[in-house]
Amino acid sequence: MALGSALCGALATILIQRGLQRSNFYAGAWINVVVGALAAWSATLLIVPWQSYTWRAVPYFVFSGVVGTAGGRLFRVLAIQKVGAPVAAAVNNLAPLVATGLAILLLGEHVTPPILGGTLVIVAGTILLSLSGRYVGFRARDLAFPFIAASCFGTVAIVRKLGLSTAGPLFDAAINVTAALVASTTFVAASGNLGSLRCDRRSLAWFIGGGIAENSGVFLVLLALGGGNVSVVIPLAGTAPLFVLGLAYLFPIETGKLNWRVLAGVVLIVLGVALLSRR
Repeated sequence: MALGSALCGALATILIQRGLQRSNFYAGAWINVVVGALAAWSATLLIVPWQSYTWRAVPYFVFSGVVGTAGGRLFRVLAIQKVGAPVAAAVNNLAPLVATGLAILLLGEHVTPPILGGTLVIVAGTILLSLSGRYVGFRARDLAFPFIAASCFGTVAIVRKLGLSTAGPLFDAAINVTAALVASTTFVAASGNLGSLRCDRRSLAWFIGGGIAENSGVFLVLLALGGGNVSVVIPLAGTAPLFVLGLAYLFPIETGKLNWRVLAGVVLIVLGVALLSRR
């Protein structure tokens, strides 16, 4: 399930990047969340009986929705626009590092040599990606966007794990995306960018496809978290950059976005995540 989530996340990255060619990140992020809300509530109302709704978990899921689903996805879409799909996916892969660190602090998990080794390999991969910026057409400071997204996603992995101890994944997903939809709409309206939500049919189709893939990935990782440890599930779900590289090669969008630094940086980050999963 965690690897399936990684594949869905990679597919979503490529589809969103195609939609951004004719639109903007406000529309991409907002449509992504709307699709998630419709899908999550449809599944919840059809499958989960009313008696199983556990409102004690709502604060956890609201927090994860605002920070992870709304904030994380907004910066993720912006990162795809700024640095391209492969680099955005690779830096976003630092979320397991954040999640593992918080698991050690909050859940009592232990520091091991694989954690230290994985951290060093991830740092090396990130440095390579930052050095690749001038060669593939982005500024090093643009890496801040996927870094922020990674921090959001890594933080909410711990919060979701705490919430899943009292509720199921479908109810989690429904509350999560509802909070995200409210937060996203409020942000777009407050920033005066409601007009930016308009897009043509082709971009809309790409964004809807990306939203379906993205939210399928979220549901799969929630199922995995419900039955596994954060320190194992999140690193496995973090293999998405490898899938992104494959999809970017098979369905190229922009020339010059891949070079040896990008490839090496992505591979190093994924290897670092693999080390973390052996902790």
